[in-house]
Amino acid sequence: MATRSPIQHTARTQVGIVGAGPSGLLLSQLLQLEGISSVVLETRSRARVESRVRAGQLEPATVKVLSQAGVGTRLKSQGLPQPGVVFHYEAQTRRLDLEKLCGRSVTIYGQREVVRDLVAARLSAGGNIIFEASQVAIHGLDTSNPALSFQHNDQNHLLHCDFIAGCDGYHGVCRPAIADALRIFECRHPFGWLGILAEAPPISPEVLYSCHERGLALFSMRSPQISRLYLQCASDEDLHQWSDERIWDELRLRLDVRAGDLTDGRIMEKSVVRMRSFVAEPMQHGRLFLVGDAAHIVPPSAAKGLNLAVADVCSLARGLERFYAADDERLLRDYSKTGLPRVWEGQRFSQWMTRLLHNLGDGGPFDRRIQLAELDRVFCSESAAACFAEAYVGRPMDAKEWTHP
Repeated sequence: MATRSPIQHTARTQVGIVGAGPSGLLLSQLLQLEGISSVVLETRSRARVESRVRAGQLEPATVKVLSQAGVGTRLKSQGLPQPGVVFHYEAQTRRLDLEKLCGRSVTIYGQREVVRDLVAARLSAGGNIIFEASQVAIHGLDTSNPALSFQHNDQNHLLHCDFIAGCDGYHGVCRPAIADALRIFECRHPFGWLGILAEAPPISPEVLYSCHERGLALFSMRSPQISRLYLQCASDEDLHQWSDERIWDELRLRLDVRAGDLTDGRIMEKSVVRMRSFVAEPMQHGRLFLVGDAAHIVPPSAAKGLNLAVADVCSLARGLERFYAADDERLLRDYSKTGLPRVWEGQRFSQWMTRLLHNLGDGGPFDRRIQLAELDRVFCSESAAACFAEAYVGRPMDAKEWTHP
């Protein structure tokens, strides 16, 4: 067996963060505001991190936290407020007024833009982000001196930490490092989403869900010129079977719009998103804390993924602040106890939205009638509409408050 090359550089920080997605970057930003040092390790390049198209719907609590973190300027000027949400089914279009129902609304602002804002803020403040780090490994989690080893620029590094935050997603190294201590809950759906980013003006100022017999269609936007669109498809869909012409024809059919109402703009990107639910319990072990997709994944039907990750970040940041300010570990010990009820509520609502809006394939006409009855109930019952709105926009909390279930 080959031996590992000797460590050439050793350093220390208070919190080692694995992953430069929105959760890792936001955690680093919040910690700096409290005078806590961190280093962020990322396996991909900065260009790759900043270019990935992901979620774009922010709950009001997420918007508030980003503003408190000092990265809300572009969000405030370019974010697209969504005071309502629209559903189309059985040749009728119906709208829920979120602001009227619960006094809050969501904002469309792409995750890619959130990441760009956070990277710029961290680098401007002298934050330490190491892009293109490879061979990341975790050591000493059950001690008070854990460490991260990695390679960068063909040299071997060892980073000693007080704590490690696993913000490296579902396929990262952090969760497998504590696999023996975790219980995994998982559900895989037999369909996916064909995600489309198109250079085309929005057909609606608000998010539009279409519950069609052929499957879900979802219309959203990223700017007044860029539309984000989704079509239900097979989980193993072959992208080569989806020409631009077929995509626009299917969108018109499922969204039930006339030819002139939907512009056949240039399709900038298309990909297949697999639909799955996943939770790891607990979300911590020793000195390692799992954050965001490393700990849980929800179907994108209700746009909860990024918002749940931000909630994790706020809870962990608050616990670390308390530890360094008062040598008090209680919030850190309760990180999983605090976060898991919120995660499971996000799973519950996401599963409900998934079953409400998709062609489930195996239930036939009976399941279709149940879907339509459920949709009608949301619009015919004030209490059902209010319950939907509260779950859809999330709870009104900020970074200091987001530590209580």
